[in-house]
Amino acid sequence: MTKTNYLSHSKIGLLFRPNSDDFVVSEIPLYEFSGCGEHLMIQVRKKDLTTWQMLDIVANHLNIKTKDIGYAGLKDKNAMTIQYISCHKSNENRLSTFKHDKIKILNTYRHKNKLKIGHLKNNRFFIRLKQVKKSSSTILNEAIKTIATNGMANYFGYQRFGIDGDNHKKGEAILKEATKEPNKKLKKFYISAYQSYNFNMWLSKRVEVSKLIDEFNINELKNILNIDTNKLQNIKKQTQPFKLLLGDVLSHYPYGRLFLCEDINTESSRFQQKLISPTGILIGQKTTQATNEAGVYEKMFCDFDYKLNGSRRYAWVYPTDITSNYIEDKKHLELEFSLPKGSYATEFVWHICG
Repeated sequence: MTKTNYLSHSKIGLLFRPNSDDFVVSEIPLYEFSGCGEHLMIQVRKKDLTTWQMLDIVANHLNIKTKDIGYAGLKDKNAMTIQYISCHKSNENRLSTFKHDKIKILNTYRHKNKLKIGHLKNNRFFIRLKQVKKSSSTILNEAIKTIATNGMANYFGYQRFGIDGDNHKKGEAILKEATKEPNKKLKKFYISAYQSYNFNMWLSKRVEVSKLIDEFNINELKNILNIDTNKLQNIKKQTQPFKLLLGDVLSHYPYGRLFLCEDINTESSRFQQKLISPTGILIGQKTTQATNEAGVYEKMFCDFDYKLNGSRRYAWVYPTDITSNYIEDKKHLELEFSLPKGSYATEFVWHICG
């Protein structure tokens, strides 16, 4: 899969191998736990396990079904991750005897409701990049400053597409009824990978178009983009890396309602202030669709015939609280930063490495 990066520096050689020493993820809950209620909120630290594997192990110890355990989000296998899960308070005594070499219970809290997908404010990451030359560290830090100011494309990470990178093909085959997947969990996962793949392709195209708008004059763009002069002049006034188009589906950031872009000048100003962000579609019939010029690009990568509910995802996000520390004698660059839920730290690394 080809993705377009708006940063223009040359590719930087370094080593990043996700593992529990060099890649740490910590969930930041959406809300404070009340301290009372029917549910037990459990802060868990795991390593070298998927979230599903961890849930199965805990459920087996508690002698309950995996579906009876709540969780806010899925976390990487090749990392040290700290996240929250929940179960009924009746399991508290049995939980106190839980031991596993790859899972540690850090804390427990009482709360009134079960933890559900999305009950997550953001994720905090620690990443260690190795074999970083001093000259490269300077370039990387400049790239980090640019992303801190301008944000980054919210691509799905490689983890979404499997070891061979072809989970989306399996999802497409299932949707076209060319193959069947009896495992409901896998079926859902493969279809989700297909939606993610098309989102990435659409986002890459829009970043590419945005770069063309920056690099070419109006007369050249008329022939390249097939958009009339008046509209192009308005689009070209935008200074942010991702150019809004009429008909884009926007959302208040970091959360809020969806609405269509009807005035580029007004909305691009709010976009630059990080008050709103454009969204891309995860294909399905029951979701808001882009119109006008934005709709043309969306339809290039969307088949609305499939009977999926669909949803929308921020196309552009803003890493926050970024710190970097270069350790010259080891040639390590250590990064810490926060991202909204659903965004991939590996994509932050991909962006800054060119």
